[in-house]
Amino acid sequence: MRKRPAALTAAAAALLVFFAVTFAYPLSRMLAQITPEGAAAVFSSTVFRRAVGSSCLSGALTVLFALPLGLVVAFGSMSRCAPLRGVVKTFVWVIRGTPLMLQIIVIYLGPGLLGMNNPWPSGSGGRMVAAVVAFAINYACYFSEIYRGGIEAVPKGQTEAGQVLGMTRTQIFFKVTLLQVVKRILPPMGNEIITLVKDTSLANTIANKEIIMMAKEYSAKGLIWPLFSTALFFLVFVGALTLLFNWAEKKLDYFRC
Repeated sequence: MRKRPAALTAAAAALLVFFAVTFAYPLSRMLAQITPEGAAAVFSSTVFRRAVGSSCLSGALTVLFALPLGLVVAFGSMSRCAPLRGVVKTFVWVIRGTPLMLQIIVIYLGPGLLGMNNPWPSGSGGRMVAAVVAFAINYACYFSEIYRGGIEAVPKGQTEAGQVLGMTRTQIFFKVTLLQVVKRILPPMGNEIITLVKDTSLANTIANKEIIMMAKEYSAKGLIWPLFSTALFFLVFVGALTLLFNWAEKKLDYFRC
């Protein structure tokens, strides 16, 4: 059995001591602030339930719309029509090259600033819709590049073999290409979806009340532990998604890339 170098052990011990010293005081203050009555009041409040529901709903709707939209964008970026391909690639470049926060602001406030009728419903529902639209467009562009890479990674010989067997292009895509694409794109797609879960907090840019905005309101009252509980919420959510994607990857192990 190989022994760990003494320098590596010492570095690990020093790192543990550093984190213990750094977080000891904040953790002690946080624990001192937590009371059963206060915690029950926060977690049972309507504001907390709405904030958690808003974060979960915006993430779920974004995935629901961005996955198929990303496939459509990927087909456009691979189109044989040069003008269409150029327009789609330019659009993807713009979306990927500008901050998501800026896109949310532009999509929500842009129509009104341009003198157009505001397409979003009034109130918090309108802010939620605008945020989901911004998230879906942004992540569809990222998903499109993942789709494109996965499709182009499938050997062309398999497409030619399907044509020899008399299969149509649609049959080849769904029965030959798609299953292999799913295997190839699952890890990067899972990574993007996990990033999306955390990016839902950017919806508070347009005053959409999600879980981080709720935590900031409580921290303004002198409480720090709601911020830590928010971090725990994201850790648990991301941990569950990680386990789900790991399970899906194992189920697809029979596709040898």
